[in-house]
Amino acid sequence: MNVFTSVTFGDMAHRGTRPHRILILGGGYVGLYTALSLQSDLSRDEASITVVDPRSYMTYQPFLPEASAGSLEPRHVVVPLRRVLRHCEVINARVASLDHTARCVRLEPLAAPAYDCPYDTVVIALGSIARTLPIPGLAEFGVGFKTVEEAIYLRNQVLRCLDVAESTTDAERRARALSFVFVGGGFAGVEAMAELEDLARDATRYYRTVTPDDLRFVLVEASDRILPEVGADMGRYTVEELRGRRIEVKLQTRLESCVDGMIVLSDGSRFASDTLVWTAGVRSNPVIGTFGLPLDDRGRLQCTPDLRVAGVDGAWSAGDVAAVPDLTVPGAFTSPSAQHAVRQARCLAGNIVASLRGRPLTEYRHRYVGSVASLGLHKGVAHVYGLKVRGWPAWFMHRTYHLSRVPTFNRKVRVVADWTLALFFRREVVSLGSLAMPFSEFRAASGEPAGGSSQVAARPGAPGAQG
Repeated sequence: MNVFTSVTFGDMAHRGTRPHRILILGGGYVGLYTALSLQSDLSRDEASITVVDPRSYMTYQPFLPEASAGSLEPRHVVVPLRRVLRHCEVINARVASLDHTARCVRLEPLAAPAYDCPYDTVVIALGSIARTLPIPGLAEFGVGFKTVEEAIYLRNQVLRCLDVAESTTDAERRARALSFVFVGGGFAGVEAMAELEDLARDATRYYRTVTPDDLRFVLVEASDRILPEVGADMGRYTVEELRGRRIEVKLQTRLESCVDGMIVLSDGSRFASDTLVWTAGVRSNPVIGTFGLPLDDRGRLQCTPDLRVAGVDGAWSAGDVAAVPDLTVPGAFTSPSAQHAVRQARCLAGNIVASLRGRPLTEYRHRYVGSVASLGLHKGVAHVYGLKVRGWPAWFMHRTYHLSRVPTFNRKVRVVADWTLALFFRREVVSLGSLAMPFSEFRAASGEPAGGSSQVAARPGAPGAQG
């Protein structure tokens, strides 16, 4: 018996039963937009809505490169969950397990014992994590580019490396500091590298002995092209554009080792670097493999076109963690993009309301319109509705599109304010990497070792790092 269609809210109110409990696992695109729609469509007497995420904010990832380069204030690319989800409960915790038979999720709060959280309806929107490989040194030395913490760290790291190069007379140490390696030629890798190269090149004007010609940026991609989402022509243009900026683009090349910062590539290249950014794809959050729900061969939840988990009552999913059939391309599945995630979330929320009220469900259908990518300030590529655009117009399209997609009017205004100020003032080029180790000075004054300031010590996840 389908719990949604068998009991309506009118019946519940008449019988004096409790509100329907909706539990949303994940506070990203799908989690936030689903909760926003549900809190506006359902009264508190009808349903209680709980959102679970380790972080207290949603990150608008397409703007992370600009936040990392200093074009945007990092706080303006995140959306506080409690502020916008005023009629929802927000729990900061990790999901340890899910028992759908018992309609219960095991939660691990940030600083408290684990406990069980019951639900009637669950939305699984746990997103994706970096897809890593067993490469020697990668876990110890590399850093990803999916969170605002990583974006802030990389900004500080690039500027710190310029400080190191300016302050040493050791040629090898200087070359190591000024070498920056990005692995992965998708949106995250190309946009992050392009923006940070812009930042580094602009910052050299304030250094006496460091020039743009001293910088070495290397993009490593295992396939034969980059940015496949914008098409082959725009991908080739991007390679030419990057190489014109003296960025080394190594196609059909793999990272083989990075132990202690010694970069070894499959083409025989071998050099030292203080900075390795890994953006070579993502995979579904592995915790869903423990839920006992149907998965496809890529570890995603099998879903029906109306965004229910296939064959499971009371469970819904969308976004990176879900295999949703693409009704516009028979036999295909929707791509893991923000473009689909936001639209799927609204469709999913509407279907939950419809199912609770005994109404027909709507199948998700959206034809992918194309992609836009920034290649640094005033540079970009786009392939939208079959139209290929490059240079300043594509960069403007990138900013305009993503501004329209940033959640809440508050954040839109703040982003526009940042861009407007950037027209009149140069970006700040000071590294605040020591913020990650706020106790070092106090410990030194107390007679304890202050701790090193190496790249590994300050990277996210390492002892003393903010994360």
